[in-house]
Amino acid sequence: MTGRPQNSADETKPAFDLRSMQREDWPGVARLIHESTNTWYVSHGRPAVFACPPEDVTLFCSVYEALDPGCCILAEEKRTGRIAASCFYHPRETHVSLGIMNSHPDYAGRGLAGKLLRHITDFADRSGKPVRLVSSAVNLDSFSLYSRHGFVPRQIFQDMILTVPENGLHLDPPGADRVREGRLGDVPAMVALEMDVSGIRREKDFRYFLENAAGIWHVSVLEGAGGTIEGFLVSVAHPASRMLGPGVMRTEEQAAALIHGELNRHRGMQPVWLVPSESPGLVRRMYEWGVRNCEIHFAQARGVWKAPSGIVMPTFMPETG
Repeated sequence: MTGRPQNSADETKPAFDLRSMQREDWPGVARLIHESTNTWYVSHGRPAVFACPPEDVTLFCSVYEALDPGCCILAEEKRTGRIAASCFYHPRETHVSLGIMNSHPDYAGRGLAGKLLRHITDFADRSGKPVRLVSSAVNLDSFSLYSRHGFVPRQIFQDMILTVPENGLHLDPPGADRVREGRLGDVPAMVALEMDVSGIRREKDFRYFLENAAGIWHVSVLEGAGGTIEGFLVSVAHPASRMLGPGVMRTEEQAAALIHGELNRHRGMQPVWLVPSESPGLVRRMYEWGVRNCEIHFAQARGVWKAPSGIVMPTFMPETG
């Protein structure tokens, strides 16, 4: 009987541990997100997502750690201690959201994204909650990964982009006069609106945006009759992310008014936002404003899903899993 060679191929394969992200990991995670995302897009004939330096991408670590401490899982190579993959997740009252997932190109084919995803879906299963995510329709590898793990595409979103003139947009869409700055006192109405429209709750997110301790967020709300909140839209302005969303509105007209208001917070810049393809009037209006499409995203769910009764505008982050 012959034994296996001491230096067999199996023994030379790197082994990995899964662990939670720590504060000292932020620079490494930021480099991972920056490099893996840009590498994937450039290698597929698309422009790099991050024009900023890697250190700016610590934005995601700081924001998500402030919202959900300890909810980023890393795959670390045992021998070198190198961070090979990462995934953020966000437990909420009604669901678990899957956030940014990245695996380094040097570790392609190791199944790390699947291991991270299983860790999070197991957590959600123990909590008895569905899992939701927004994923790129361009990245078929990540789409296949999610499909294998039970996720089902539920909505299609068109990614839209526009260079906002330095002097702003002066389009005066209907309802623009009812858009105002959001206040902390609006949080209960925002929570109730989202629950009614899409069946989810995420109160602490809205408080975080409105408190704006980082100085990068802005929230607009649209008032209906009697001062009710009929829609809201958040935007972020940072070198690593300049986009509109999340947002919830009852009608396409309200969505256009809120988008117009938030675009004027980004004068001279080029924000991106997601518009549901099933809202053709809103899509057409965006084209009339001069926007162009830059990508397509799917809202996916594993478990219970409520079809929205209004307009939802999610946020996203490219996956390289």
